[in-house]
Amino acid sequence: MKNFKAGSYINQGYYKAFVPTFIHRDWQIDDMELIQLLSRADQALGRLDMYSRYVNIDLYISIHLAKEATQSSRIEGTQTRIEESFMREVDLVAEKRDDWAEVQNYIAAMHNAIALFDKLPFSSRLIRETHNVLMQGVRGASKNPGNFRSSQNWIGGATINDARFVPPPHNEIAALMSDLEKFANDFDHPMPALLKIALLHYQFETIHPFLDGNGRVGRLLISLYLVHTGILRQPILYLSDFFERHRMLYYDKLMLARTNNDLLGWLKFFLVGVRETADQGVQTFDGIMQLEKGLDSRLKFLGSRAEAARKVVESLFRNPVTDVNLVSECIGKSNVTAYKLIASLETAGILQEVTGLQRNRIYVFREYLDLFEAK
Repeated sequence: MKNFKAGSYINQGYYKAFVPTFIHRDWQIDDMELIQLLSRADQALGRLDMYSRYVNIDLYISIHLAKEATQSSRIEGTQTRIEESFMREVDLVAEKRDDWAEVQNYIAAMHNAIALFDKLPFSSRLIRETHNVLMQGVRGASKNPGNFRSSQNWIGGATINDARFVPPPHNEIAALMSDLEKFANDFDHPMPALLKIALLHYQFETIHPFLDGNGRVGRLLISLYLVHTGILRQPILYLSDFFERHRMLYYDKLMLARTNNDLLGWLKFFLVGVRETADQGVQTFDGIMQLEKGLDSRLKFLGSRAEAARKVVESLFRNPVTDVNLVSECIGKSNVTAYKLIASLETAGILQEVTGLQRNRIYVFREYLDLFEAK
């Protein structure tokens, strides 16, 4: 990677566009620091996957996706909180609904892409399908969802003349994406999986093949490729939180790889992100296990209502946002009984009311949500 040449600028009249070099080729790794970072990241990822074998993934996978969607969208300017992603659209104030829809699309795009792996490889078609789901009915919906762009785009700046970065012209996209697809599916030339994923993300963001939504798709691809290649059994590693906390460094590392051929800098940054995120994931898994273990003793004071309370708590691990109607349905009792149980769960510190209203109140499982906050 020492002799890496990122690409070249080509004149397009009144601006220059950057065309990256193909990445489907032999790569030589000779940097000891990179190898050490790779080893640490692999170990952290292994611990994370091990935890997933002992925790019921279905109980929290949706909230992990909600966190990823929230953080990924926040990079794009969306300001939805985690609990809001689990509320019904009608329960949100009007100005929050567009952001809510973006988060819902992100979650749907992840589920849809994983389902598509049964019949599609990691491919341009799968990427386009994912983009199509992601962009339906939200910001950028008018910019040809599910199709690669047929015009020039740019990153940063009010116009293309003062842009921070101008991706390749649209007529280069087909060849570049074909090369990316070949690289992703080439298992005859061994390359450490995490370095391969880092390269795929870098190249995709450099190509910027869609008119809008490239950042969100590019971050989704990291989790998708981990699952597709069997590195992780479930989509339990997400880097958007790390990228958000180091936003300027994230953009700088990508740009330096392009402008200064500093691919090593990007790869090292990426591996640090994997290690830190995996370690945080292990802490979250452990926190969930400890929370589950301690809840029984906290419900004992409810006496005969403890069994109904356990049913509610179990439902909260699937959806940490609830109201009286959902609790009533869960326990098969009247709203009056549900209200009394909710009051007891508030006393126990399990539920927290978040609307401040007298009617149509909404409650969240705050302790559970807090486990997913950035450490």
